Amino acid sequence: MGMKESYEQKLQAQLDEWGSKIDTLKAKADKAEADVQLEYYEEIERLRTLQEEATLKLNELKSSSDDAWEDLKAGMDNAWDSLSNAVKSATSRFNS
Repeated sequence: MGMKESYEQKLQAQLDEWGSKIDTLKAKADKAEADVQLEYYEEIERLRTLQEEATLKLNELKSSSDDAWEDLKAGMDNAWDSLSNAVKSATSRFNS
């Protein structure tokens, strides 16, 4: 397996993990008091948007040539950092 494929698999696994965390946050939001529920739903919507952007970047990476994927890696890393930070922030807020 090449570096590109290994990188793609790592990103897909992380994306799947974040998807599960977002689903868990949604379940918590569904059970939250009405006054905070809207805020939680807005945060979940923001996370879903970031998740979609990261998925699009991953698909772009998967369809890139072996030569071009290094150029896409920086954009991928930025999208991943944004989603990672947002999920961590939301998780800590939902658990407080």
